[in-house]
Amino acid sequence: MKYFLIAGEASGDLHASHLMASLKQQDAQAEFRFLGGDLMEAQAGVNPIIHYRDMAYMGFADVIKHLGKILGFLGTARRAIDEWQPAALILVDYPSFNLKVAKHAHNLGIPVHYFISPKVWVWKEWRVKDIRRYVDHMYCILPFEPDWYREHDYTATYVGNPTVQEVAQASASFPDFDGFIAENGLPDRPIIALVPGSRVREIRDNLPLMLQAAARHPHCQAVIAGAPSIDDALYRDVMGTNAVPVLRDATYPLVHHASAALVTSGTATLETALLGTPQVACYRFNGSKWSYKFYRRLLKGKYVTLPNLITDEPVIPELLMHLCTVDSIDSHLSPLLDDTPERAAMLEGYRRLADRLGTDVCTDTAARLINRNTKE
Repeated sequence: MKYFLIAGEASGDLHASHLMASLKQQDAQAEFRFLGGDLMEAQAGVNPIIHYRDMAYMGFADVIKHLGKILGFLGTARRAIDEWQPAALILVDYPSFNLKVAKHAHNLGIPVHYFISPKVWVWKEWRVKDIRRYVDHMYCILPFEPDWYREHDYTATYVGNPTVQEVAQASASFPDFDGFIAENGLPDRPIIALVPGSRVREIRDNLPLMLQAAARHPHCQAVIAGAPSIDDALYRDVMGTNAVPVLRDATYPLVHHASAALVTSGTATLETALLGTPQVACYRFNGSKWSYKFYRRLLKGKYVTLPNLITDEPVIPELLMHLCTVDSIDSHLSPLLDDTPERAAMLEGYRRLADRLGTDVCTDTAARLINRNTKE
């Protein structure tokens, strides 16, 4: 069958590439067209119609500033679907863009599958109306999501979590600590991993604070996890004279071998938890107290980060907007660098998190359902 996929960021590119591999196992004749990244390209054997790095806009002001480009991308996606006539459209998160494409495909009679639900249960709940109208099948990767959808008169399926599979596969080939630092030219000192996100705005907002907090622990070395779509020049510009190593294509082993990590809120917080590294979630954004109050009114639920949402408890500290300062980061980071009750409690929370997620190979389950549901 012919599958058209859309992933709008680095994590979506990773998850979609694994889904494509599973679809090829289910369907030896599978063909792909897509909006996404390099990992999807490797699976599909064709170039992306649009690369996700060109679509990575965040925040209302950023979207308005680039609205012309975004509308152009939407037109390109719709025309590609019209011309190629895929058997199925597979969307990966990225709801502002993807739900508009879902409507177009639905009106053409093309089955719409959504792999990785938008976080409508915490933000922009009204989007569930469009999901009911235009999405034929929703495959959830968080165990509480099907219950939420059921309360909103929609049937969704939990298929497992792709990060469980990805972390387990990657962990099997990690070098030991001595091998890791030798491979990357690092000194033999404890590591504080800095994971400031995959978007320019995130890095500019969060990395300076992370660097300052890590610098308060001179017995440790700070190391930045470089995002695949970000040029080294941005890191140099943000760091200034406070230069620390930036490692490429090594985020998982870096976080695994770190004593603790400072992580921009997102999928990386879940990855860090599954890698077993204590962490502080940092999301400075514009740092405004008023923005914090505004968004807090819009957000549903008590938590923002995935480890806390999945366990429904404060497993990791969430430092958002004006609450994310060098002092607050360090107050949570410091006890995680030693054998303390805070560190032990977080690691125990990680064990409860893993139990809730289960061990199913998420993309294999999703691929079977996509194949079956498309043929029905």
